[in-house]
Amino acid sequence: MSLKINFLALLLPLFGALSLQAQHHAKPAGPLSTESAQRLHAAEDTLALLAYAVVNDSLADTRFLACQALITKLVRTLKVENSFSYPFDRLKSVSILAPPDSSFRIFTWQLFVNDSTYRYYGAIQRNERELRLFPLIDRSFESPAPPTHEALSTERWYGALYYNLLPFKTKEGPKYLLFGYDGYTFFDKRKVIEVLSFDREGKPVLGAPVFVRPEGSPDEQRIILEYSSEARVRLNWDEQYQMILFDHLIPFNNPYTGGSMFVPDGSYDGLKLEKGRWIFQSKVFNDSQEEAPRPEPVLDAGKGKNILGTSGRPGKKKGGR
Repeated sequence: MSLKINFLALLLPLFGALSLQAQHHAKPAGPLSTESAQRLHAAEDTLALLAYAVVNDSLADTRFLACQALITKLVRTLKVENSFSYPFDRLKSVSILAPPDSSFRIFTWQLFVNDSTYRYYGAIQRNERELRLFPLIDRSFESPAPPTHEALSTERWYGALYYNLLPFKTKEGPKYLLFGYDGYTFFDKRKVIEVLSFDREGKPVLGAPVFVRPEGSPDEQRIILEYSSEARVRLNWDEQYQMILFDHLIPFNNPYTGGSMFVPDGSYDGLKLEKGRWIFQSKVFNDSQEEAPRPEPVLDAGKGKNILGTSGRPGKKKGGR
């Protein structure tokens, strides 16, 4: 059985969940009954074990089977009335994010296939008494180039494991930024900012032209940073500076492939919200050093000083014997 067939088999339970969509303007989820809470608590134990196996098991076949079982079990569990009110706090291997208005929540997780292949799975649950679920179908591997300038449907999701969610207002209505990680390949990783909004029927839309670059280049619908797997790259909202901060990346020769890779140069770029659009800010900080950082401290300048930084001998007090 090929990997492609395995992936499609994993998606079938979520495709089936599309028929569970309720009518728009449905009632929001209410408190859980004692019976529902007990059912969800019991199901969470199984979900947590399956999710742990998806992420941590050493055998690829076991990870595939656990992922398939996780999808099926999650869909069945979410059918419990008012399941949106259950937090799933013990489901540690699955990212679960919700905005402050609790209008929806999004589940995402990662499936490691091999050293250069990752697949992502997820679903968006609306805050409604009856289950309204939208599966996220990862099709990022079909894109020859990063899809930064096009809107995507949930059936053509750029898969990622989301680690933060940030709401913002636009003239078209509320939108949400989803910050995610993509394992991509062995040598290169990616970080993503996806834009999520909902149409008049309450269906999710991925991407929006809200990222504005300088010099009149076309507005981007999502941000995708690609960088060397040996580097650590930041991409997140910064509360202190009230903007999104991310590492400025520069090309560098890849000693393993002979091509180029991107690494941070120590400076940061940013995105600042202005009237519902995120404006690119180059070189947010102007701090610089006259010399490059050294791997070890330079001790010559400290000769003649004790551990306290004074010129006297250790333990010798001024005026003492």
